[in-house]
Amino acid sequence: MFELRRLAPLCVVVALAGGVVACAPQGNSTVSRGALGSSGYVSSGTIVGMRPVQVQGTRSGVGAAGGAVAGGLIGSTIGGDWRARTVGGVIGALAGGLAGGAIEEGVTSGNAMEFIIRDDNGQTRSVIQTNELNLGVGERVLMTQTDRVRLSRAGGAAPVGYGGGYGGGPVDALGGK
Repeated sequence: MFELRRLAPLCVVVALAGGVVACAPQGNSTVSRGALGSSGYVSSGTIVGMRPVQVQGTRSGVGAAGGAVAGGLIGSTIGGDWRARTVGGVIGALAGGLAGGAIEEGVTSGNAMEFIIRDDNGQTRSVIQTNELNLGVGERVLMTQTDRVRLSRAGGAAPVGYGGGYGGGPVDALGGK
């Protein structure tokens, strides 16, 4: 006979795994909701150096709490009498909490690049982001600064009336000042 009580721990584990995956770092093309409608600055420059960096994962407690709940539920289904189920639940919660914290840290960690940029004003800046655009040393980039700084590949010639680059000021949708 099918027991719904045995299916509940599996549902909890699947839901928690989905929640932890949602905590994973997002790419450079993702912006926060608060950035909608915000104004920023754009400047241009050249990549003069770059090096790989490791992004440290988070330990917010969400993974550990979720793992403890899931481990406790699963552990409490093991055993015959109430004492064995209680001991199983406690051991499952401890093991699940440790595993959940480690999973959260692993899912939210990753690799990125530190880009050293010499902007068109001669200043040198450092920007850390993922390299999903496969940027390299010597390439021209645009630095967009809003809620954070993002690099993008500079595309083609500067708009008419801008002389040497995009850093001359704000541009409307038609390319005018």
